Amino acid sequence: MPGDKSIAHRYAIFAALAHGVSKISDYAPGADCQSTLACLRALGVDVKSVGADAFTVVGRGFGRLCSPSAALDAGNSGTTMRLLAGVLAGHPFSTTLHGDASLSRRPMRRVVEPLQTMGARIEAVDGHPPLTIHGGRLHGISHRPATPSAQVKSAVLLAGLHAEGTTTVAEPAATRDHTERAIQAFGGTAAVDNLTIAVAGGQRLEGRELSVPGDVSSAAFWLVGAAALPGSRVEIDGVGLNPTRTALLDVLRRFGARVDVHLTESDAGEPRGRIIVEHDRSGELEIGPDEVPGLIDELPAIAALAAHGGRVVVRGAAELRVKESDRIATLVAGFRALGIDADERPDGFAVSGSPGAARGGGVADARGDHRMAMAFAIAALAADRPCRIEGADAVAISYPDFFETLERLRTEGDARSRA
Repeated sequence: MPGDKSIAHRYAIFAALAHGVSKISDYAPGADCQSTLACLRALGVDVKSVGADAFTVVGRGFGRLCSPSAALDAGNSGTTMRLLAGVLAGHPFSTTLHGDASLSRRPMRRVVEPLQTMGARIEAVDGHPPLTIHGGRLHGISHRPATPSAQVKSAVLLAGLHAEGTTTVAEPAATRDHTERAIQAFGGTAAVDNLTIAVAGGQRLEGRELSVPGDVSSAAFWLVGAAALPGSRVEIDGVGLNPTRTALLDVLRRFGARVDVHLTESDAGEPRGRIIVEHDRSGELEIGPDEVPGLIDELPAIAALAAHGGRVVVRGAAELRVKESDRIATLVAGFRALGIDADERPDGFAVSGSPGAARGGGVADARGDHRMAMAFAIAALAADRPCRIEGADAVAISYPDFFETLERLRTEGDARSRA
């Protein structure tokens, strides 16, 4: 698998804030993580390629980034924008962060408001990018976000590392904890007490050598394909097994798949290993609000399960409407275009399929959303006629080799079936 997007962003940013040289291997190859590297270079960080998907980063320390000569372009990456907003809030200069048309529609008030409370001044366009951040001296706060968000949590913690005193974030539900683990990996301290995380300002981080585990959110599409297609079995090595990211595996078991997990190693506090998923039967799934924070990136893949038979209902996922696209509307429209029964709901969707039903020949529009393009591809495997996906080049955002890998898996599967 390509390197994990969430971890790659964080390793690059913490390496830039540490003292000394860091080496990051197996860095995520997609456009989003390249946007983070480009922004760091514009902030005076020495980032050099030292091989395929490997970089060295010469850290500058907290508060020592340079004022950029132009606005920083986050591209399509909400993670880049939100996390760097937290970093730049603690620097004594003004910076503008902007992005593409999709990112410019994404809400930023949830990150702007706590950073302003800490002492930064931030200008936005009706709560949306571009963001102009006038940073400076910050003070620690206790923040209780209304909506679970790992990006907002991370932005506040990054600002807290630049602030006087202690900053705490009390989450309403658990979100991915890569930021807390990365702080510790670089020699810092993040105190975790159930859903509350605290960091003290004035810490010193040290550069180190790290490798990024495989991206389990990208692996989700292959795991779903194996779970959904009779006769299928997929084995994925070196994939991240962070417990805040593996809720999908229990979902696949509930649907009826056979799932085996083997932990092989842990690097910098991030466990990794092997996942094997094999089709057994198709069932029904209902995913409620309590499960959504741990599955937010995997929900499009999970929806594709039902395209092959069974039923998937998701509730409490209104957050999907403010991703790279309105993922609820895009998913339902695309599945219907492919002949799959799908219903849109205010905070979710319902998808139903029947095994062996004649489908295909439709055109699904991914609307520039990488996860929609991949979900439609896995759903289209259920069709008996060709399907077309518009905007499929969006996979370059996170998984540039997705379609090449899909073709390889199909070719190998066909060869084994003939044997």
